[in-house]
Amino acid sequence: MRSDPASCFPSVPSGCRVYAIGDVHGRADLLDLLLTRIAEDAQANAHKALSLVFLGDFVDRGQHSKAVVDRLIAGPPSTGPLAKADWVCLRGNHEDYLVRFFTDQGSGRAWCANGGVATVESYAGPLTDEQRTDLAALQLAFIRALPRTHLRFLSRLPLWHMIGDYLFVHAGIRPGIRLEDQDPGDMLWIRDEFLFDPTPHPWVVVHGHSQRPLPEVRANRIGIDTGAYRSGVLTALVLDGSTQHFLST
Repeated sequence: MRSDPASCFPSVPSGCRVYAIGDVHGRADLLDLLLTRIAEDAQANAHKALSLVFLGDFVDRGQHSKAVVDRLIAGPPSTGPLAKADWVCLRGNHEDYLVRFFTDQGSGRAWCANGGVATVESYAGPLTDEQRTDLAALQLAFIRALPRTHLRFLSRLPLWHMIGDYLFVHAGIRPGIRLEDQDPGDMLWIRDEFLFDPTPHPWVVVHGHSQRPLPEVRANRIGIDTGAYRSGVLTALVLDGSTQHFLST
């Protein structure tokens, strides 16, 4: 782990090309389109070791959360330029909502207010009026419909990933706190204390969670949640050496 603030020219290791993908939120159509564009970009860099890092919030709000999770569980395609790519999926606060609701009925109220009903419907089909208004009925429908392979996958997602001078995490970090001492809740939920702190971190933090119309590049962080579920724009940050650029739908 680095102990010094990331330099003015943060980089990934030589020979590596990294694609970080922002919050998908149930938009399987946009995920497929962005992966196609990433594959086209990777084809021109076939000699590079490729990594795809998905920054969490795969589910909720959009209508096809199940299809998104199916795609992520499948991993890189068996053929083509992404076949040998490292495929890393991180936990977001919406995955945390989903997993908690499986065993904690009371947590469902907050989840439903933040797009959880769309996720349940993507697994269980159209809901009855009772299921929409009664948390016990909604939870039962969800427990019956959610494949255990999906529950295991979503329960085991790591909170962060590091490549070179970059730390990838869903929401951000608490400034001034060592990585090993970070509160998992901050890594899933933090906003203002991270977003508006200009203090250099030991790495440049690549994150989603906080929606912006365009990618937000700062000296100490890069935010790439462009509100795909409503904007139709899903964004990937491309890192190669010390260069940075973006792909989007």
